[in-house]
Amino acid sequence: MASENASTPATGYLRPEIDVSTLTEVLDGEYAGIRDLVRTNLAKHASVLEEADELGIDAFRERVREVVVDMASTGQTGMGFPAAYGGGGDVGASIAAFETLAFGDLSVLVKVGVQFGLFGGAVLQLGTGRHHEAYLADIVGGRLMGCFAMTETGHGSNVQALGTVAAYDVASREFVITTPDDQARKDYIGNAARHAELAVVFAQLEVGGRSRGVHAFVVPLRIDGATAPGVRIEDDGRKMGLNGVDNGRIWFDGVRVPREALLNRFADVSAEGVYESAIDNPNRRFFTMLGTLVQGRVSIAGAGVGVAKVALAIATKYAVRRRQFEAAADTGEQVLLDYGLHQRRLLPLIARTYALHLAQDGVRTQLHEVFSGIDDDAQARRRLESRAAGLKALATWHATRVVQECREACGGAGYLAVNRFAALKGDSDVFTTFEGDNHVLLQLVAKGLLTDHASEFEDLDQLGMVRYVTGLAVETVIERTSAHKLLERVRDLLPGGDEWDREAGLLDSEYQLAMVRFREEHMLAGLARRIKRGIDQKRDPGAVFSQVQDHVIALARAHVERLVTESFVDKVRALPEGGEKEALGLLCDLFALSTIEADRAWFMEHGRLTVQRSKAISREVNDLCRKVRPLAVDLVDAWGIPSAVLRAPDLVG
Repeated sequence: MASENASTPATGYLRPEIDVSTLTEVLDGEYAGIRDLVRTNLAKHASVLEEADELGIDAFRERVREVVVDMASTGQTGMGFPAAYGGGGDVGASIAAFETLAFGDLSVLVKVGVQFGLFGGAVLQLGTGRHHEAYLADIVGGRLMGCFAMTETGHGSNVQALGTVAAYDVASREFVITTPDDQARKDYIGNAARHAELAVVFAQLEVGGRSRGVHAFVVPLRIDGATAPGVRIEDDGRKMGLNGVDNGRIWFDGVRVPREALLNRFADVSAEGVYESAIDNPNRRFFTMLGTLVQGRVSIAGAGVGVAKVALAIATKYAVRRRQFEAAADTGEQVLLDYGLHQRRLLPLIARTYALHLAQDGVRTQLHEVFSGIDDDAQARRRLESRAAGLKALATWHATRVVQECREACGGAGYLAVNRFAALKGDSDVFTTFEGDNHVLLQLVAKGLLTDHASEFEDLDQLGMVRYVTGLAVETVIERTSAHKLLERVRDLLPGGDEWDREAGLLDSEYQLAMVRFREEHMLAGLARRIKRGIDQKRDPGAVFSQVQDHVIALARAHVERLVTESFVDKVRALPEGGEKEALGLLCDLFALSTIEADRAWFMEHGRLTVQRSKAISREVNDLCRKVRPLAVDLVDAWGIPSAVLRAPDLVG
């Protein structure tokens, strides 16, 4: 299927012919059915996009709740829950549904994430049969609304330091939930201000005067619509975006809940006040508990990719309609996407969005395999947690960048609220900081690389972890990533000896992979040496780690970009011959080379890129943009965004 307003690229180049429906099938994969259900529901409730601007905040919150409950009735939101409780029994399908839901109103998306992912997911993953029987069917059906009360005003990412206390009272066989000060109040909690009847509350468990660390409890917030005794709730008020979600603050003043309110999959307290857990080490128990909640990060990564798709679809369609300036004296005004600069602005972003989509497919599969018991051991879980953290960071930063670039690419029309960018920008901006601040998440990725995702990591407190990283693990990393061995591995893949990076073709996927692999391993070895040098100088391990954080973040980003590149190359290689494979091959080359180009200063500093080679890469990126340009509309159409939610009447017609 030919794109509208297609231009002719370089002479002698034969453009691939894409069938949009076939490419959509490739992207939807095994979850095409659930994605189509979500698309149908999005179109049905498309009016909510306009209502965000038309209704007051209270009415809009009620409207969002109505949409979420209606979607629940179709089975869309319950795919990750057991069939016995009305779910679909398919974790992978639940993530695919959430990714697709990001095409629509993001308040609806986040409300779904809070209700079914965070609140329902915590009951499912941290609770046992008694909790499942009591709550899951009503949660899945949207009849019981709840919230996930982890974050506190004074303790954001540092969950182990939460201040809320749950003390066990042996005499009454109850837990007493208390907020000791305002720093320990639960804050930014979705569903809290208006709709939640229950909360999963994370608190420091105290039994017999001894602290047992953070555990989760089911606590009533409202009874028959009124705030429960001992509970105080405040509305967080209007936010930058997502004003259809009722975020709030919660205080607990000696709230009593029965002993059975403890979500006791990993630990329990007997009626007599005896603490019991199959996991002896408190740090391992804590990390195991949090590891069951990784689904939230995988979901937000997919949502970030979805937001980028919407922005790029609008900007691309506008760029083949909007004309400006004459290209030559004897021609009329030229469409925006025929300008080289406009191609440079949008087309590498389309390529990166495809790359992140395919990487998300891999993480979703890992999540499904771990939570379905197909591949569920400690190492598999560590790898999943690392990939989920890293991809969430890169995907949500990508969304923020794409929305801004696309808004600017649409000029003044992009600034009008009716054309969606205002909502996309305001509603998605928080993605970079919820479900984990991106910089904190990338530090977790780097620590996993330094320790090779060792199980010992869970047994350590923060200081112990730093000492472990700076001890034996560093020696292992240095040995594994020595420059000599690194270059030997590259030479095995490509011709040219020490000149491998100058002899290989730029469009050779092995060259592209070798470059991103070299960067990651060189950064890893360099970081390890810096840490070891500081420790050898008898400096404090925590201070040493803090002072190399810029290298930590750079390493983590390089690691994730390497994984994304590999997933893209693997996907293209696995496709049958045809126009879709050719088109994705162009995008893969464009993604890989634009990634190298964006970090060419590093490659040049480390002797892997000459000035001439760097210039050749930029020329190749420009040429790839010209080749992708006639395919651009088909490529964004293949994402299958319903026209009813694409909206933007001034931009896409």
